[in-house]
Amino acid sequence: MEKETKPATKRLYSLDALRGFDMLWIMGGEGIIIALAALTGWPVFEWGARHLEHVEWHGFHFYDMIFPLFLFIAGISFPFSMAKRIASGESRKTIYKHIITRGLILVLLGVLYNNGVRFDLSELRYGSVLGRIGLAWMFAAIIFINTKLTWRIVWFWGLLIGYWLLLLLFPAPDGNGADIFSREGNLASYIDRILMPGRLYLGNHDPEGLFSTIPAISTALLGMFTGEFLLSKYLSDKLLRKTLFMVLTGIALMLIGKLWDLNFPINKNLWSSSFVCYVGGLSLLLFSLFYLVIDVWNYKKWAFFFVVIGLNPITIYLAGRIIDFESASRFFFGGFNRILPETWSPLIDSVGITAIGWVFLYILYKKKIFLKV
Repeated sequence: MEKETKPATKRLYSLDALRGFDMLWIMGGEGIIIALAALTGWPVFEWGARHLEHVEWHGFHFYDMIFPLFLFIAGISFPFSMAKRIASGESRKTIYKHIITRGLILVLLGVLYNNGVRFDLSELRYGSVLGRIGLAWMFAAIIFINTKLTWRIVWFWGLLIGYWLLLLLFPAPDGNGADIFSREGNLASYIDRILMPGRLYLGNHDPEGLFSTIPAISTALLGMFTGEFLLSKYLSDKLLRKTLFMVLTGIALMLIGKLWDLNFPINKNLWSSSFVCYVGGLSLLLFSLFYLVIDVWNYKKWAFFFVVIGLNPITIYLAGRIIDFESASRFFFGGFNRILPETWSPLIDSVGITAIGWVFLYILYKKKIFLKV
């Protein structure tokens, strides 16, 4: 009699690599490009350096997609983890508990990341990157497990259109006639000023506020649509066509985002609906490239550097607040600063911080230590 085996879902190496690529920029990668731009003056590095800074308000730079790309990737992972949990016989109650617990833990970690261990609760900043990931992912997951595809799509567009209409029709009462999509005049910032405890990051606005988390749910849902599509049998024997379908969808979303930008500007601070579409499409294109090269064409070895980072993203994110990588870089690489011209120091420091962070993660990888929430 054959032993019964449980169905398994294949882990996407490309997803781990893309997550690592995403995290590389905030663990020192951006500093390398900025330093190269200052050192060489080459147009390609200067262009890259400009795109490794956040846009102040309206508009888009590559650095503005680091955060939504991570949320999109978290969305892709969910249908895979959900399939594994169902295959292992977990009850619906247990799955709900996992979703809600994970979301709330990320909120708490976000508060800790922002403030450290402090007890003056009225002075804390509660909005955070991890908090938005936790809440947006949690609500998207609840929508996902309770609806069929048609209603998930309705939720996706409903949240985006509803958010746009609210900001369009209801300016901030304390905006004093400011533009409805300005920092002073938009409804999202006004609601955060009323409802959010503690302090807001920019005084009258928080880029990770509560109200602008609503459209972020659609960012997570877009990732879940992608994960579900990858798991589906549709074009499962024609992966090139499957990839092409994702590419075309990504291009379509970017076009929608640019068109929407004419009436609702692309804006990371507001997480505007046009921003969700444009950056979501760009994220889908980037994932399609990684998926094609790594999982379809099976070229994997080059991606190991990114995978080491991608398997421990929260670890390196939190470690950056706790571990003094800059001091470690000076210890190991300071000698180069003494023998090379002073103009080389920013590049050496950035390379050192990135290298030490990667070695730290590599040791955890070899020891099979992964921080998961």
